[in-house]
Amino acid sequence: MKAVDALGYTPNFGAKVMAAKRTFTIGAIIPTMENAIFARGLQAFQEELNSQGYTLLVSSTAYDPDVERDQIRSLVSRGADALLLIGYDRDPDIYRFLKQRNVPALVAWAFSKQHDLPSIGFDNRNSMHALTRKVLDQGHRDVAIISGTTKGNDRAFERLAGIKDALREKGMDMTRIAVIETPYGIQNGEEAMGVLMDAAKPPTVVICGNDVLAVGAIRRAQQIGLRVPQDVSVTGFDDIELARIVTPNLTTVHVPHREMGRNAATELISIVEKRSEGSSTELQTSLMFRDSLGPPRTS
Repeated sequence: MKAVDALGYTPNFGAKVMAAKRTFTIGAIIPTMENAIFARGLQAFQEELNSQGYTLLVSSTAYDPDVERDQIRSLVSRGADALLLIGYDRDPDIYRFLKQRNVPALVAWAFSKQHDLPSIGFDNRNSMHALTRKVLDQGHRDVAIISGTTKGNDRAFERLAGIKDALREKGMDMTRIAVIETPYGIQNGEEAMGVLMDAAKPPTVVICGNDVLAVGAIRRAQQIGLRVPQDVSVTGFDDIELARIVTPNLTTVHVPHREMGRNAATELISIVEKRSEGSSTELQTSLMFRDSLGPPRTS
């Protein structure tokens, strides 16, 4: 070890790759690095990879499917042993390309029994459905929605579908439900909330597609002199740290990010090392009731 330290020796990566016939590198392609939606899960993913001798390469797509396609091809060309992908919604040609190149992939942040690709994730639709039912149990009927952009984002699409499922079960007129789709961002949440609260009959509750949008909605409500939840309730989805920092604390859906990241890393390594053909695991979310949700205001 003294000689190693004195000479600054590091193992020859190329020789290691040739001997093992793999690069010990896993690629992860996430939609954004601009907020904390994926941070906790990705951190756990990297920790588990590192503990088993693998290196993580991360790319971000800014929710652009063309960028994602190019990044997948780039990581494969660089010799990534496997890929972590977020959600299922992408061109089928990408899946055919990965199969042709014999590069295994696993999906996280979503779960489907119908898809061939293994996943370590959760049911976005059922999770948001459960939250919306609790919102309606509070007595809310004047509901509005701030959703992430659903095109090319199956997580946002399924969450919006879960909200609508619960509203229909209550016999609510969907044509009277205001829905604003917008990219994830605090400012976008603020702007959407401003539009909703300017309506002739503003909502008593705004259900948001994630915590980032919800925090923006709370900020705008407070800027225009509304009390949350006395004048308007707000809910989110994800339970990132921001949900507990904002005032009032955010009612949201808790996603087991770290468990998802660890399990995804373990399963991908098992696939790469031929110990698994690829299995899926559905993780359970939970509802976190905090101060941003209350009964509707009375006139």
